[in-house]
Amino acid sequence: QNMNIQVEDIRIRAILATYRRRVPVTEGYVEVKDGGAWKQICDRHWTMKNSRVVCGMFGFPSERKFNTNVYKRFGSEEQELLPSCEQGAAPALGNRSQDVNTALDFSQSQLRAKGKGVFGASPARCVPGRAFAPGGHGGFRKAFRQEQPLVRLKGGANTGEGRVEVLKNGEWGTVCDDNWNLVSASVVCRELGFGSAKEAITGARLGQGMGPIHLNEIDCTGFEKSVTDCKFNTESQGCNHEEDAAVRCNVPAMGFQNQLRLSGGRSPYEGRVEVLAEHNGTLRWGTVCSHNWGTVEAMVVCRQLGLGFASHAFQETWYWHGEVGAADVVMSGVKCSGTEMSLSHCRHDGAHVSCPRGGGRFGAGVSCSETAPDLVLNAELVEQTSYLEDRPMFLLQCALEENCLASSAHNTSLTSGFRRLLRFSSQIHNNGQSDFRPKNGRHAWVWHDCHRHYHSMEVFTHYDLLNLNGTKVAEGHKASFCLEDTECEADVQKQYECANFGEQGITVGCWDVYRHDIDCQWIDITDVPPGDYLFQV
Repeated sequence: QNMNIQVEDIRIRAILATYRRRVPVTEGYVEVKDGGAWKQICDRHWTMKNSRVVCGMFGFPSERKFNTNVYKRFGSEEQELLPSCEQGAAPALGNRSQDVNTALDFSQSQLRAKGKGVFGASPARCVPGRAFAPGGHGGFRKAFRQEQPLVRLKGGANTGEGRVEVLKNGEWGTVCDDNWNLVSASVVCRELGFGSAKEAITGARLGQGMGPIHLNEIDCTGFEKSVTDCKFNTESQGCNHEEDAAVRCNVPAMGFQNQLRLSGGRSPYEGRVEVLAEHNGTLRWGTVCSHNWGTVEAMVVCRQLGLGFASHAFQETWYWHGEVGAADVVMSGVKCSGTEMSLSHCRHDGAHVSCPRGGGRFGAGVSCSETAPDLVLNAELVEQTSYLEDRPMFLLQCALEENCLASSAHNTSLTSGFRRLLRFSSQIHNNGQSDFRPKNGRHAWVWHDCHRHYHSMEVFTHYDLLNLNGTKVAEGHKASFCLEDTECEADVQKQYECANFGEQGITVGCWDVYRHDIDCQWIDITDVPPGDYLFQV
């Protein structure tokens, strides 16, 4: 009998007591759903390569040897239905379409079962990546840290997905998608501590990178330790960033999405955040205090629920009628770094919950989005265009009105005084998956008479000068007057032009340039003594 198995029809069933309560499940019998019932797989001809396929599907980078005696003992007690097999029968996991060496999941394989006589069942023992390794207190690493500094994933909403970037000669660059396939993508995934690749993504679908294109026509066998060990072509002629390769990796099931829900929103992508928290020994749903709730916390919620990126964080949610029994605040003081896989891993108040404005109408809320813009500064251009200018105060009256000078400028003579400015051009690329638009609609844009234009956002960019200890010594900011497509990639159409009260924004594949010679495109450093500083945009 040939069974074409889909991923959801397979599981690792923990049988040893020590593993039963652990998350994620890393060791146990491999079971397959057949006709609505879970059955074990005959262990005749079962090899470590088969285990490797199973482990990769469940989000684990590698497999290790198991003690067959332990499993034989349990196998006889468990009375599971086994696809039966006989002496000399075909291997339990055969493969038509490709050799089991490169099979990435059971959907690419056929299970064959025939004949009579029961052998043992097939166990698998997997090695989780560092971020998912169970610890002594049921705690694994709370925030995801990359294992290999040579490869990273960028621009993805969820753990284990993103554009593939490689470090070469001290510079991060991208990978061209020519010949990009699941086998090569799986090498990247395993190298980063995930399982095999669920999807090898082409055409910069998870956003375009910047800088060099380091690798092209990658050809991996599937067993390399790093994608940099695969055969590839360093010549990337004909490749551009519209062909940047990306991956979605299989990630262990941690059950985080069951500890959280969005309630009362108009779509599954928005609502009041409700968490499952323990109270007097029982679990109950409640809200999160919205005091200091912001985009970083919302990002963690959207990631935990697999809903993509955070587009808004709400501190008031009275207009969403969530679950009535879940209105009490059960979590407060939440502060996330942004890399956490679950809201409960962020810093938060313990058992003693305190919420100054109360929950209910002030419960925290989010709206998530499958795609997001990704604004990236061209740092080289800032370096190439920076210079100092001593500018007389009588030319800076508009800038003074718009708060673009240091506070001491208010005491400077308008006739004889001057300010020392660090000036530069900035070029902001949108390398993401959707256009960047100001959150305020036109009705809320502010007309500035002095400069004769509309501001669609109060602050678009912060310019900070820090001393070498990281303390801010001077700052500037750029209001978004005239946010528009200055230039675009070859085949991208400009959409935003702010002349004549036009629409403002930056299209995917376009960039907005603020030239060094326009007002506020500077930091006022009049009060800063000479020395070495860090410039942060």
